[in-house]
Amino acid sequence: MTTLGLIGSGNIGSTVARLAIAAGLDVVLSNSRGPETLADLVADLGPRARAATAEEAAAAGDIVVVTVPLRNYRQVPVAPLAGKVVLDTNNYYPDRDGTFPEVEDGSTTSSELLQRHLPTSKVVKAFNNIYFGHLATLARPVGSPDRTALPIAGDDPAAKAAAAQLLDVLGYDTVDVGPLSESWRFQVNTPVYADVYASGLPFWENAGAPAGAAKIRALVDAAQR
Repeated sequence: MTTLGLIGSGNIGSTVARLAIAAGLDVVLSNSRGPETLADLVADLGPRARAATAEEAAAAGDIVVVTVPLRNYRQVPVAPLAGKVVLDTNNYYPDRDGTFPEVEDGSTTSSELLQRHLPTSKVVKAFNNIYFGHLATLARPVGSPDRTALPIAGDDPAAKAAAAQLLDVLGYDTVDVGPLSESWRFQVNTPVYADVYASGLPFWENAGAPAGAAKIRALVDAAQR
């Protein structure tokens, strides 16, 4: 891939964009407020970045990262994402998003909701369980002994392979948790959410701490509903 599209350019989106540019990729950013509101971010990111509408970012990306609040997932454009790998960074926060009964009762996951909204896309859950500040600082080259791993989940094996390749380029190993129905294992309030990548608590006030694949796998397996 050569171009990463981003639907949503907040903390996680802008951090992923920086990692992608550092890895030599082009990025097309969008948000809900319009391309003109991203001028400062694009200027800071440099010539490999440009701002666009959500539809344009979706069309431009070889892989597209959707990083919007769950309450807004139905606003993600469908047609330009047909056939594409879509990385979903979202978490379900009832105080922010309102109540989603089907997520509350465990009958579905937030990423499965996005997959139903994008029936011709291939959704992979990624980037949702790490604080953006730690995501920015824990990236390491291939072969580094202190390389950190991030969990992913998805229903399409080829899409997960593409996601893992992208994360590898960005500086991270991956742990395949299984289908989207298992993505609850690295959602909020699970052992592998946020704290594991921090050197102390609260995680947002402390530096990042590497967490390798074996550690992440053990914590994912220990998750309980």
